[in-house]
Amino acid sequence: MRSKTDARKRGCARLLTPFNANVRRHRLMFKPIACVVLLALPVAAWAFIKPVRVLAPEFAGVQCHGKICVDDPTHLTEATTLYDEAVRFVQLNVGELQTKPRAVFCSTQACSQSFGSRSRVAYNVGTFAVVISHRGWKPYFVRHELIHHLQSEHLGSLRNWLFKPDWFREGMAYSMSEDPRRPLPEPLQGYRSQFENWFQRVGKSRLWSEAEHL
Repeated sequence: MRSKTDARKRGCARLLTPFNANVRRHRLMFKPIACVVLLALPVAAWAFIKPVRVLAPEFAGVQCHGKICVDDPTHLTEATTLYDEAVRFVQLNVGELQTKPRAVFCSTQACSQSFGSRSRVAYNVGTFAVVISHRGWKPYFVRHELIHHLQSEHLGSLRNWLFKPDWFREGMAYSMSEDPRRPLPEPLQGYRSQFENWFQRVGKSRLWSEAEHL
């Protein structure tokens, strides 16, 4: 019986040998392909997902001084003043920032486009950074983006952008940044009005606790 069993095992082993060889060969082929893909991902992200550039803005041609990055050093003082004023304003009137984000200030259209600001005046990237385009050098635009940063700190970046209503997310930023443009284009004016009505009911002390349930 043992000899028959051993013979069957040897037969199975001979049958599996070509299969095992193919598996080893495919594994050897897969490794270099996987390495190329892993190396290519950061390059592709840098090329096609331009907001990613805020993670290393110096490689996109801007100079960083502390939290402030500018494409033209002659505008550093103006950018720093706008940033510091916006930080003070938000912390006094909206809420305490847990961290101060990096801020990229573009003074040219080329810089703005390099960071993906083709149509946007400004935008924020979670809790990492804010980008101010060449059209966004106004106090209320910088405050607006810092308020989005604050929302992300309290509610989580993905949760805030994917699951919180537009009227809360954008209405709060337009209202509490004291954006002087009235009326705003729709639907933004409607968002601001809806937020202000809601905020009047809940008050500043309950803002974040009530926002959790939206």
